[in-house]
Amino acid sequence: MSRGKEIIESLRTLADRNYAFMHICGTHEASIARSGLRSVLPGNLTIVMGPGCPVCITPQGEIDAALELADKDCILATYGDLLRVPGSEGSLESCRGDVRVVQGVHKAVEIAEKTDREVVFLSVGFETTAPTVAATILQSPPENFSILSLHRLVPPAMQWLLEQGEAKLDGFMLPGHVCAVMGYEEYEKFPVPQVVAGFEPEDILLGLLMLVNQVREGRAEVENAYPRVVSREGNVRAKKLMYEVFEPYDAEWRGFPVIPRSGLRLQEQFAAYDAQTKFDVEIRHVDTHSACICDRVLRGVARPTDCKLFGTACTPRKPVGACMVSHEGACKIWYLYQRNP
Repeated sequence: MSRGKEIIESLRTLADRNYAFMHICGTHEASIARSGLRSVLPGNLTIVMGPGCPVCITPQGEIDAALELADKDCILATYGDLLRVPGSEGSLESCRGDVRVVQGVHKAVEIAEKTDREVVFLSVGFETTAPTVAATILQSPPENFSILSLHRLVPPAMQWLLEQGEAKLDGFMLPGHVCAVMGYEEYEKFPVPQVVAGFEPEDILLGLLMLVNQVREGRAEVENAYPRVVSREGNVRAKKLMYEVFEPYDAEWRGFPVIPRSGLRLQEQFAAYDAQTKFDVEIRHVDTHSACICDRVLRGVARPTDCKLFGTACTPRKPVGACMVSHEGACKIWYLYQRNP
């Protein structure tokens, strides 16, 4: 019997009541859906999707700010996933500005080095991408380069979810990519079972087994099922770089209210590279009025197939909500691998 089958049998034996665990990682969701893990788990064990897609949680106001920068004749450099995320009046793909897809911040700097025009990098992502951007800023890129910081931090969102209690959860599967950078020390303050898991199906199954065991034994701690990549302290140098350049601030997430100290903005000494300051662009809250339930999917209280738009009015070719845009978005993942409930 393979290791995966052994874990599945153990889960079926040990899952003696209803269990619900949330992951906060789009890559976890892609692996779960692609491998069909939900179909082999006990019926009383539920894996809930959380706000694990950085593109999906980027609110309309930030997309509108990017569109305003395009109207100011800036060259916008962005990851491809952001192109079709809807703002209040269109998307980056539909605007008439000069929007270029790049593989990372270094490519945006290369564009700035070859032009006299202003180049703005849309700096999106969790703690995984922020250190690279910080390192770039510390290397003094060209004066015509700046960033619109759209970074978010995972622990404050977890704290918000726990405080609200909207999704009835027994624990969390922590994001392996984020923990590879940040470690898992800051998660130890949360009084719930947590396991850092990798991304292969067997990694995820092991994480679930460890979570079930914690619940059964009345424990609430952070365990590491991904030691080949993740350590408790994380990448100390990367964390130092990140906080040398960025500082936390209160930020809105799509589907959430403003979450205290959940965003990253450039510190004052790097204001010359802050596109908001440089071009006097304000990020405003935008009320949404749509049948899309992306907000509920991101909070873990609905599944993509609960949405009446899913697979009909909303598809990857014509997305209505942000969760159908990104390759880490739950709706797009379910559309590709798991269309039926």
